[in-house]
Amino acid sequence: MGLLFVVPAALYVVIFQLGPVLYGLVLSFSSYSPISRSGPEFIGWDNYAAIFNDPQFGQAMLVTGRYVLQVLPVTVVIALGLAMLSNRAFRGVGLFRTGLYVPHVVSLTAVSMVWLWMYSDQGLVNQVLDFFGQSGQRWLTTEGGALNAVSVMRIWKALGSNMVLLLAGLQTVPKDLYEAARVDGANAWQQFRAVTLPGIRPMLTYVVVMDIIYLAQGFAEIFVLTQGGPYGTTTTVNYLIYTEAFQYNEMGSASAMAFVLFAFIAGLTIVALRAGQGRRS
Repeated sequence: MGLLFVVPAALYVVIFQLGPVLYGLVLSFSSYSPISRSGPEFIGWDNYAAIFNDPQFGQAMLVTGRYVLQVLPVTVVIALGLAMLSNRAFRGVGLFRTGLYVPHVVSLTAVSMVWLWMYSDQGLVNQVLDFFGQSGQRWLTTEGGALNAVSVMRIWKALGSNMVLLLAGLQTVPKDLYEAARVDGANAWQQFRAVTLPGIRPMLTYVVVMDIIYLAQGFAEIFVLTQGGPYGTTTTVNYLIYTEAFQYNEMGSASAMAFVLFAFIAGLTIVALRAGQGRRS
């Protein structure tokens, strides 16, 4: 009887999740364009060899890695600080937590549209600079600044969810440990290092891993804010997959890129998990 309750969910996973993944794996070893009359043609490892010799793909990998490294540490550190502040009892703490979490419930595309206006020549950011007597900047159209501008938006977007998760981790740390540390003469920094960090390490590892997965798949913010420009300086691997599949109709090459990106994310995830486990042990 219990099996009947599991079957619908299992069928959903097999048909709509595992099925497309396996089909994409097959396509990655094929040459296929949906506008051609012929079906996929098996070509072995040619797609993988081509993308590893493609400088555009190499640049996209570097942009993706830089994007993760720029956003992840800043997001986690600020979110941890906000979580520790939210863990204190003060008037309006509920409103404070809600305000920080609001960006998370708004879709990434909608948030990107708002920031697109903020970064425009007459947008809010340049208006603030003008108020303080500074000249405005072209935030999204310079090679050196476009990815930084996107990163700032992504940090703001990710703070709320990270803060809530870390706050949940903080509230699992027994208060007795802090009292024992104070009795032993530990100052605030020593309590943070000896009690807080070990107590929230599992949740901290989870936050880092999930951020790596989401950031390495960055697409919506890139599509809305920069369209991968200028000159490919914000073209992440996921955006390159989109252009390869839906602008050039190269489904085989796009599928191969997707599996290389999967391996990249899996590698970063394993490193993060091992770092968390190693320090915990």
